[in-house]
Amino acid sequence: MSTQFEIRGLTASIEEKQILKGIDLKINGGEIHAIMGPNGTGKSTLASALMGHPKYEVTGGEVSLNGEDVLEMGVDERALAGLFLAMQYPSEITGVTNADFLRSAINARRGEGNEISLIKFVRQMEAKMKELEMNPEFMHRYLNEGFSGGEKKRNEILQMMLLEPKLVILDEIDSGLDIDALKIVAAGVNAMRDEARGFLIITHYQRLLDYIKPDFVHVMMQGRIVKSGGPELAERLEAEGYDWVKEELGIVDETVGQA
Repeated sequence: MSTQFEIRGLTASIEEKQILKGIDLKINGGEIHAIMGPNGTGKSTLASALMGHPKYEVTGGEVSLNGEDVLEMGVDERALAGLFLAMQYPSEITGVTNADFLRSAINARRGEGNEISLIKFVRQMEAKMKELEMNPEFMHRYLNEGFSGGEKKRNEILQMMLLEPKLVILDEIDSGLDIDALKIVAAGVNAMRDEARGFLIITHYQRLLDYIKPDFVHVMMQGRIVKSGGPELAERLEAEGYDWVKEELGIVDETVGQA
């Protein structure tokens, strides 16, 4: 089944300060959408609001995934429905191994009576870790504890590959990665690209989009998507910055106070 994800007029605030001021976006299965923009324009706020972070209050609009009302779901229900967020700053969880965390997450998706066998899970996890050039010992390490920034990002992609979500949100997955790690992470994302899922990539830099080719690029300023185009838009932003967009649209102050 081809995925359909749609955001209509989404507004959100934090501590009574409005950050998102009306986001409209439609992502179909197989499509990669990239959102770019200066710091403080609401990009990471959008990611957090879509996943239901309690810090952010959605004040208006609609979000649907394959016809289901996402905003009526709790965070766990959104994950079970197929939303996945690769976080900019993944949390460390002491006492829970990578393997235990991922097997529990997979079984939650599969449902009672349909749990994955331990042998099948270990084989799948080992295979994906090999693709991401991760040390097998990370299977038994506590979740993200003592991981470098790059290792945490690979671990987020490992989770994505094993959970097979319908809508993948990557929040600055490229930050802190050297070029070799970036290529490996990008290959993991590209391997997951099919009609069963769409991608929303938040990034500051063209270099990620050299390896993960987007179908659409959107510029976000003042809590809104102000300009959309193809991959060539990201290339121009890399070459010329955002001043030409602000001048073209008559934008004076592009920030809204949150990333």
